[in-house]
Amino acid sequence: MRKTIVVIHVIASVALVGEVWGLVVLNTAARLAKDPALTHSAYQLMAPLVFAGGIPLSLIALISGITLGLTSHWGLFRHYWVAAKLVLLLAVVGVGMFLVDPEGMAAATSGGRSVTEARQWAQVAALGLQIAMLMTATALSVFKPRRGIRAATWPSGVVADPVESR
Repeated sequence: MRKTIVVIHVIASVALVGEVWGLVVLNTAARLAKDPALTHSAYQLMAPLVFAGGIPLSLIALISGITLGLTSHWGLFRHYWVAAKLVLLLAVVGVGMFLVDPEGMAAATSGGRSVTEARQWAQVAALGLQIAMLMTATALSVFKPRRGIRAATWPSGVVADPVESR
């Protein structure tokens, strides 16, 4: 059963990276397009990608990740890298909820209207941030620092547990 959940988690997580990358490409194409109809079409395509891909994949990755954390020796908070992965995924969801607005961008560009460059680049930046967070979570999965939170030393040399530093 555990291996099945691991497979589901890995597939959902990898698919989420692909979905977000697709949104980065569409947003960038929409921003750089000289044709208002192409810009509008790109923004229109993003909403179904988010609702059919991003939201379900995020939830599957979150639920399967929590399940794995609670049912394995890794735990959710026993190792800082597992907790960091959870925080990163929640941050990806938060950025998607509050900063990515494909429906608003499609509505703003309907009828050949244009939106400000700053608003368009903000969409690209928000998705770029999501990609960076997902890649960081992936790297943490691969390198798996094996120390627990109490024994973890952060890159700055500061011990994670103030009690240990006494």
